[in-house]
Amino acid sequence: MATHNKIKKLNAGRDYIADRFQGPLCLSDIARSSYMSPYHFLRVFKDMYGETPNEFLVRLRIEQAKKMLITENFSVSEVCEQVGYASLGSFSSLFAKQVGMAPTSYRRKLWALSSEAYRFPAQVIPACYAYHFLGKLTK
Repeated sequence: MATHNKIKKLNAGRDYIADRFQGPLCLSDIARSSYMSPYHFLRVFKDMYGETPNEFLVRLRIEQAKKMLITENFSVSEVCEQVGYASLGSFSSLFAKQVGMAPTSYRRKLWALSSEAYRFPAQVIPACYAYHFLGKLTK
C-alpha cells in the first residue's frame, strides 16, 4: 500500500509540472504538491520515471514547441515564450540538443513536406504519430 501512495504522490508532482509547464517552476513548489521534501522528490522521481523533474519539464516544453512550430504561424520567439522560456538562445540550444536541429530548420523541413503553407504535412507522417503528438490531424 505504501508503494501505491508513493506513486500517487509522484503522479501529483508530475501532473503539477504538466499543468504549469508554460510558466516558471521551482522544485520546492513541485515537491510540496507531492507532500515531499525537494530532495526526496527529486530522487524518487528520477528512480520512478528515469528522468529528473527538470528533464521532464524540458521534454514537455520541446514537444509543445515542435507542435507549435509545424501547426502555427508563430515566430520562433513567440513559440519560445509560449512554452515557458524567457531566453531565445536557451530555447534554441535545448531544442537543437533534443531534436537535432534548430527550431527554424525543423519548421522549414516539415513545412517543405506540405503542399500548403502552415499546414501539417499529414500525408507524410503516420496518422498514429500525428494523433499521439498533436491530438488530431489539422486540415
